[in-house]
Amino acid sequence: MRLSQLGGKEIIDLKNGERLGVLGETDLEIDDRTGHIKALLIPVPRVFGFKKDKEEVKIYWKHIKKIGTDMIIIDDTNR
Repeated sequence: MRLSQLGGKEIIDLKNGERLGVLGETDLEIDDRTGHIKALLIPVPRVFGFKKDKEEVKIYWKHIKKIGTDMIIIDDTNR
C-alpha cells in the first residue's frame, strides 16, 4: 500500500468505537535510521480557538490492527 492510498481514511478505536480523526489530518512519526513508520500523530481539535491540554494523540504503528478501504482500526489498550 502506498502512503497516498492512506489519505482520507478514518481512524477508529476498536475498544470504544471512537473516531479519532482522518488520516489526511494526521502526521507520521518515522524512524530516522530505518525509515519505518513509528506512529500516527493525530491533532486534537481546538474548541473555540483554545488549545486543549494534549495537542495531539500518538497512535503507535504496532497498535494498528486493520487497514480497510475506508478506515483504520486500532487497538490501543493504554487509551
